[in-house]
Amino acid sequence: MPIEVRTNTALERFELHIDGAIAGYAEYQDTAGERAFVRSEIYASPDRGHAATLFEAALRATRAQGFEVLPMCPLVNRYIGTRAEHVAAVPSWARSQFGLPL
Repeated sequence: MPIEVRTNTALERFELHIDGAIAGYAEYQDTAGERAFVRSEIYASPDRGHAATLFEAALRATRAQGFEVLPMCPLVNRYIGTRAEHVAAVPSWARSQFGLPL
């Protein structure tokens, strides 16, 4: 089963595709230097790690584009909280607001 994460800039979201069908997405809104992840939906089975696949690809792409991350979506925030490399992408002023380690 082919799994792919695509960027849909027209809808401002990263999309998870499984076997060619959309299986979830993570919506974002960009400002000058920050990308706020505002909402996500996962249609695929959550116990298979599909959310992690989507969020990991979205966060890596976001960092590669030079954005800091504002994890307003609870699912994205929870994912970031378990990975120190992504906590570092959240601006220090915002970490306590999102319950992340300083």
